[in-house]
Amino acid sequence: MSSQTVAEIYAANDRIREKLIETLATLTEHQVSFLPDGEKWTVAQIVEHLSIVESGIVRICAKLLSKAEKDEHRSDGSVTISDEFAAKGVEVAAVKLEAPEMVHPVQGKTISQSLASMEENREALNELRPLFEEFDCTARKFPHPYFGDLSAGEWLVLIGGHKARHSKQIKNLIGKIG
Repeated sequence: MSSQTVAEIYAANDRIREKLIETLATLTEHQVSFLPDGEKWTVAQIVEHLSIVESGIVRICAKLLSKAEKDEHRSDGSVTISDEFAAKGVEVAAVKLEAPEMVHPVQGKTISQSLASMEENREALNELRPLFEEFDCTARKFPHPYFGDLSAGEWLVLIGGHKARHSKQIKNLIGKIG
C-alpha cells in the first residue's frame, strides 16, 4: 500500500487538468470534430465523456465522505492507495477499455461546454476537500466497473488518472488527424 496526502492528489489532478486545457486550446474545430477511421469518439466526445465521468465521481465521493463524517472516522489528511488499485491501474494502462453506456457522450456538447462542466465538477471537489482532509476517505467503498471496490480517496486519484489516460488518447487522435 502507498500513501499520499489529499493536498498532493489535488495538486496532481490540477496539473493534469491544466495540461489537458493547454492541449485543447491549440486545436482547430476540424481537429475536435473529426473522427478518424477505427476510432469511436471525436476529441469533443472524449472531453464530454470526461465531464460525465467526473460528475459521477464527485457524487460518489460526496456520498462516501458523508458516511465517513457520520461515522466520525477521522483522518490525518493522508490517503492510502491499495495495492489492488495500483496494480489494476498498471494493468489497464495499455489496454483500450470500453466505457459503460451510462458515461457515453450523447449530448453533443462543445469543448467549451464540457470544460465548463468540468470546472463545476472541480469546484464541487474543492468544496469536498475539507471532508477529504478531516475524515477517513478509505473506510467506505463504492464499486468501479474495472477497478472493483474503491475508496473515496482512490476515486479522487482516479479523476487524475482517467483524465491523463484520455489526454494521451486525444494526443494520439490528433496525430491521426494531421
